[in-house]
Amino acid sequence: MDQKKSGTVGTQAHTLGAGGETHQISAEALTTNQGTVVSDNQNSLRIGARGPTLLEDFVLREKTTHFDHERIPERVVHARGSAAHGYFQVYESQAALTRAAFLQDPAEKTPVFARFSTVAGGAGSADTVRDVRGFAVKFYTREGNFDLVGNNIPVFFVQDSMKFPDLVHAVKMEPDRGFPQAASAHDTFWDFVSLMPESTHMLLWVMSDRTLPRSLRMMDGFGVHTFRLVDAQGKATFVKFHWRPMLGAVSLVWDEAVKIQGADSDFHRRDLWEAIDGGDFPAWELGFQTFDQETADSFDFDVLDATKLIPEEMVPVKLVGKMVLDRNPDNFFAETEQAAFHPGHVVPGIDFSNDPLLQGRLFSYLDTQLSRLGTPNFHQLPINRPRCPMANFQRDAKMQMAVPQGRVAYEPNSLAPQGPREQPDRGFTSVRAMESGEKVRERSKSFADHYSQARLFFNSMSEHEKNHIIGAFSFELSKVATPAIRERVIGHLLQVDARLAAVVTERLGLRGKIAPATPAVPPVDMPPSPALSLAHRAGTLHGRKVAVLITDGFDGAWLTQVRTAVTHAGAKLVVVAPRAGGADAADGSHLDADHALATAPSVVFDAVIVAPSAAGAQTLAGEPDAGNWVRDAFRHLKVIGHVAAAAPLLQIAGVAPGADAGVVALDAPGAMKDFIAAAKHHRIWAREPPEPKFSA
Repeated sequence: MDQKKSGTVGTQAHTLGAGGETHQISAEALTTNQGTVVSDNQNSLRIGARGPTLLEDFVLREKTTHFDHERIPERVVHARGSAAHGYFQVYESQAALTRAAFLQDPAEKTPVFARFSTVAGGAGSADTVRDVRGFAVKFYTREGNFDLVGNNIPVFFVQDSMKFPDLVHAVKMEPDRGFPQAASAHDTFWDFVSLMPESTHMLLWVMSDRTLPRSLRMMDGFGVHTFRLVDAQGKATFVKFHWRPMLGAVSLVWDEAVKIQGADSDFHRRDLWEAIDGGDFPAWELGFQTFDQETADSFDFDVLDATKLIPEEMVPVKLVGKMVLDRNPDNFFAETEQAAFHPGHVVPGIDFSNDPLLQGRLFSYLDTQLSRLGTPNFHQLPINRPRCPMANFQRDAKMQMAVPQGRVAYEPNSLAPQGPREQPDRGFTSVRAMESGEKVRERSKSFADHYSQARLFFNSMSEHEKNHIIGAFSFELSKVATPAIRERVIGHLLQVDARLAAVVTERLGLRGKIAPATPAVPPVDMPPSPALSLAHRAGTLHGRKVAVLITDGFDGAWLTQVRTAVTHAGAKLVVVAPRAGGADAADGSHLDADHALATAPSVVFDAVIVAPSAAGAQTLAGEPDAGNWVRDAFRHLKVIGHVAAAAPLLQIAGVAPGADAGVVALDAPGAMKDFIAAAKHHRIWAREPPEPKFSA
C-alpha cells in the first residue's frame, strides 16, 4: 500500500474555484502526514482575515517543513545562482523613517553580498530560460545582518504561504517523467495557475520581457512584500523596497534567449563575472515607496496582498542609496552556494507586516537552511557571519565552529555577570500593534480582486511588449496537452484583455466559445502606469558589448577609432574573426581575436559591426556561420554597423544597407556617432513584424 495513502479517511466531494467556476471532484480526503483530515488547504491560520499567521498552525508547518526538506543539498528553488560582493551607501540620513544604522550616514559603506538566481531550474540548468529571477542582498550592518530577499518582479503567484509548496511542485519537472527542466510550459504548471485566479497578475509579468533579462546587471529588484520602517520613537511607516539598475533594465527577445541557451548556457553568470573582473562594476539604486495606514486604506487593493503592487504614480519611489558590486567570490561553493538568506534577518528599524505570504516565509526560510546546510550553526560560515559583535548562550549542535568559554550557557544567570544581556534601549523591538479576532482559515475579502492589476500591467505595456506577452502565452499554452487547462487559462485572459485572449485563442486553434472566468469581484480599469513598461527607460550603451567582425586585410587605424568611440560610450568592443588566432591588418600588423566566429554568435552581443576586407567579405559570404551572424543580429532587432566592403555578406544575410535606422554605414566621417546613438536604444522595435489584428 502507498504509505502516503495509508490511514486516509476515504473519499469526499469538494469544490475547486477558479475565478468563481465550480468543479465537483470526487477524491480521497486530504490529510496531514499523521492522518488528520485537512479542512482548508488554501489559507493559513491567523487572527482575523488580515491578521498575523499563528505558529500553532501545524498544517502549514508540516507542509512547509516537508517541502523545505525535499532537496539535499541543492536549493529547492533558486538553485542556479550567481553572486558578488560589494557595498551599499545611503545618500542621506533616513532617520525620519527608520532607526536602522546602515541608513543614517552617507559616508558609511555597508558590506553586501548579492545573489541572483533563476527559480524553477536545477543548479545545472541554463541561464536564459523564461523564469522569475531571485534578487537577494545580505547587508552586513553594524547592528547585524539584514537580508532583503526578493525577485525581479514586484508581485507573486499566490497570496498565502500555504500555497507556495503547491506552486513550486506544479512548476518543477513533472515527478513521473523528470522533465521539463527549468520551464513552465507544461501541463502541471498551467493546471495549477488556471485553478488559482490570484495568479493572473503574476502570469502577465512572467509572460512579459521581465523574465528574459539581458543581464543580471540589467534587471530591477523588488522586496515584493510590504514591510515597515520604524523610527527612533517607534513610529512605523509601510514600505515597499525597489532596486533600480544604473545600467538600465533591458531584456532579451525570445528567439535570442533560446539561441543563447545553446551558445552559452552560462551567459548570465559569465556576464556578471567578466564585468566585475574587468572593473565595470554594476550598481543599483535602492528605492522606497513609503506610505501610512491612512494611505493604505485609501487604495482599492490590499497592501498585504503579494499579488498586488502600488503604482508609482500613486506612491512615488524615492531613491535613497546605491549598491555597487565590485568583487567576485573567491570560491563559488563556500560563498554563492552556502549563502543563507532569510527575510526574518532584520535589524532594528525594519519590521514585518501581516502579509500571509511573508509570514509563512519567516518560518520557511530558516527551516530550509537547517535542511540545506545541515546545522543551526550555518550563521558561523564566513559568508553568513555577521560583521558586528555577536554573543548569546546558544551552544553545540552539528558543525559547531566556535569555542565558547565558561560554565554558563543560560540566562538569567549570576555566575557570568559580564555575559551577554538583553538591551531594551537599542535592541530590536517589534511594532506594537493591536490584533484581535477569531482564529480562522480565511482569505480577506480585500484580496478578492484578481484581474484589475493584471489589466493595469497589460495596458501599461508598449505595443511590442504586448505582442511579446501574446507570443509567450501562445507558446506556453501550445505545450499544454490538456484542452481543459488551455481553456481555463483563456477564461482568465478574457478578464484581462479581449485582444490578448482572442489572439492566443486563434493561435492555439481553439474551437467553440470560451466562457470568461467569473471574478469574485468585478475588475476595474486602473489608469496605465508608464513606470511598469521597460520601453520608457532611458537608453544607454554603458555596460554593453559591441562585436566587430574582421578578416585579414581589415583597416587597423579605422578599427582603433571604432574602439575609442565604443569605449567612450561605456561599452566593450569584442573582436571576432574567422579564426581564433585573429587576423592580419592591411598594414601587416596582427590583431588577436577575442573569439572565433564559430564560437561567438551575434546573440551574445548587444550590437555588431561588420568590417571585413573586400576579399574577406567574399570568403565569408560562403560561410553559413557568417551569414547567420548578420542575419540573427537583424532578426533580433540589433543595430548593425557596416563598412562598404561588407555588402556581399549583408546580401547573403538578406539585410539591405540602410534598411532602417539600425543598419548604419560607417564609411562616412562621423558615422560612428550615428551608430552609437542608435545602439543606445538597444533594439530597433520598428523592425519587429506587427502582430496580426484579430477582432475582439
